[in-house]
Amino acid sequence: MSITLTNQDQATLRTAAYGAVSLMAAADATGKPHKVATNGSLALSSATGLVGHVLAAKSKDIELKGKTVAELADHVLPALTATMSLLEKQDPAEADNFRSTVLVAIDAATRTHHGEPSPTLAEMTRKITTALNAA
Repeated sequence: MSITLTNQDQATLRTAAYGAVSLMAAADATGKPHKVATNGSLALSSATGLVGHVLAAKSKDIELKGKTVAELADHVLPALTATMSLLEKQDPAEADNFRSTVLVAIDAATRTHHGEPSPTLAEMTRKITTALNAA
């Protein structure tokens, strides 16, 4: 099946994926959010398929606005759900690819710390997973 994504669809996908990593970095209470963001972003750069091509495209359309974690979440969590819904309609396999790509990225982000993730990171992971599964 061929998928057609508009420029806006691609921007939403990029915002959702990179926004999930940004939420993890914002939720990190250990003072190492740059490592969380770096590990998560590197994981996103290893994506394959259509998702990988969209994430690898050089673009300035990623919108990660908000002065607080709550404001960022208000923008990113719906973008995750919208992207999943769009991809599910066009190609369920690509929707699964997007879900697994984001989950690998947030897993990579939490592995910045040795041992279990902090309760804050665990809760943000739950919120991101819920948004991915809401479609």
